Amino acid sequence: MTFATYPSLQGRVVFVTGGASGIGADMVRAFAANGARVAFIDIQVDAGEALAAELKDAPHRPFFLPADLTDIDALRASIEETRRALGPIAVLVNNAANDERHALDDVTPDYWDRMMNVNLRHQFFAAQAVRPHMQELGRGAIVNFSSIAWMAGAADMVAYTTPKSAVIGLTRTLAREFGPDNIRVNAIAPGAVVTDRQLRLWYTPEQADEMVDRQAIKRRLLPVDIARTALFLAADDSKMITKQCLIVDGGLR
Repeated sequence: MTFATYPSLQGRVVFVTGGASGIGADMVRAFAANGARVAFIDIQVDAGEALAAELKDAPHRPFFLPADLTDIDALRASIEETRRALGPIAVLVNNAANDERHALDDVTPDYWDRMMNVNLRHQFFAAQAVRPHMQELGRGAIVNFSSIAWMAGAADMVAYTTPKSAVIGLTRTLAREFGPDNIRVNAIAPGAVVTDRQLRLWYTPEQADEMVDRQAIKRRLLPVDIARTALFLAADDSKMITKQCLIVDGGLR
């Protein structure tokens, strides 16, 4: 099977949060393969360094920055370091999240705040920080990450589904705010993506297969499927698409 490549991404600076593993890592690979200058941040230092080394022969070797994006000062510093090293950021992919399961009665105020920080807050502050870069360039694309979990009202995830639903409101408002500067803001809502983490923590292989049976398209949804959607939303091919949320779930919902 042959997939599209996007000439408009060649040489553009792309900043990916949570890029060391899972969906994020496949997005780093996909943007690098399209000739973009990719910077990515993650708290998983070994995995991030290994991914950058894996892609050393890409047109532009990805630039890994260890950072905890719940620390907004560290997030801002990473964005500025990217600018110094690679140039102004043209594409922001707000991917990082934590979908850990939790019983409703076990949620404390501290836990609630931590889940808001890792699933929502950084998306706004990253967008705020890259806006001047995109204004300077005269264009930009921001891809936020939501989830179909909130649409289905998934149980044992209230501190995850709540911020993921808020991402849609954030996306629509930022699209309106940023539109006059030719900056597009969209979201992706993935379905039951089968990652190594999901198989390690939440799914057995049998449960993953059961999820496939519930989809309209009967094959596993993989991180690379989400990455290809992000490429499209970042490229000029989607230049008149903004304020939208694309559901990529194989017809599960």
